[in-house]
Amino acid sequence: MTPFLHVPVDILRAQIAMILRAWGMPEDQCEQTTEALVTADLLGIDSHGLALLPLYEEIRRSGKLVIAPDIRVVRDVGAVALVDGGGGFGEAPATRAMDLATAKAATLGIGAVAVRNSNHYGAAGVYALRAAERGFIGISTSATFNTAVVPTFGKVPMLGTNPFAFAAPARRNPPFLLDMATSTVAIGKVKLALMAGQKLPDGWVMTKDGSWQHDPATALLDRLLTPLGGDRLHGGHKGYGLAVMAEILSTVLAGGSFTPLRAPDADRFNVGHCLIALNPRLFRDDGGFEDDLDAMLDALRATPPVDPARPVMTAGDPEHANRAERGRSGIPVPRKLAQAILGLCESARADYLLGQ
Repeated sequence: MTPFLHVPVDILRAQIAMILRAWGMPEDQCEQTTEALVTADLLGIDSHGLALLPLYEEIRRSGKLVIAPDIRVVRDVGAVALVDGGGGFGEAPATRAMDLATAKAATLGIGAVAVRNSNHYGAAGVYALRAAERGFIGISTSATFNTAVVPTFGKVPMLGTNPFAFAAPARRNPPFLLDMATSTVAIGKVKLALMAGQKLPDGWVMTKDGSWQHDPATALLDRLLTPLGGDRLHGGHKGYGLAVMAEILSTVLAGGSFTPLRAPDADRFNVGHCLIALNPRLFRDDGGFEDDLDAMLDALRATPPVDPARPVMTAGDPEHANRAERGRSGIPVPRKLAQAILGLCESARADYLLGQ
């Protein structure tokens, strides 16, 4: 028996939507959330697609989530706006925020929309890519609902994995797409390592005494992920700074909650996001930006590699290759994850579609 199921994209989309619908999510938000998760799986960001549903079930059962929120634009002034996510999951308000940001950028050159009162929003790159596929530069940042990352020299988690994504449109090439956690690794990858029975490498997670943690189960309990780079010797202080940058844009700007300062009895997690769009057509003559970005990407890929078997790539190349391959062959789903999805379906009284 193979360790993975290969699930056609349409089946994956139907399965996710069926569970969200059974939970009581409104149809428009269900569609936006489903597309965000499916896009992440297509791009190969496996920790932020179907694999999020068990976590989302935990959040849903926490009593601190509104499954059918009232998502509203509460401030709209010129190039900026503020969206209230209504206490629900983050995919729908983040999608709405990026759409609003691109609409503003179309005429003003820039649109910046912050989101408050939200929750986990999936993969940051999904929203940046949404802008780039419409011809805009897209930037996406988010805070998280829980702490998991220690500051440099610290031994207590104070920050989330606080992702940052940047996407830019080219003419011939697929969009440049940088999607990264500001931790060395996203916590979802630790969960995938646990599901796959794999040990963690050095540099991902600390133990309570400051050495490297290799057991994913213990890592998920202690939640002592390193900032991007690991220890200070390997640049971890830079990752720490980037995590705080993302926190400022996503939390302080939006009026969200900084997790260590959130009241223990708060009735919502109040996660914040920040979505920004830039219109290159208002900076350059028509097509100039896209043509020059093509030339840059081509030049970077033409860099002589150390190993000819490993050519130089640019950010987004693996994701776009995954999207093409997985669109043809389906999404690889670990059997342990499929079993967890079966449990969610049984609990929600939804049909299970992934197969055995």
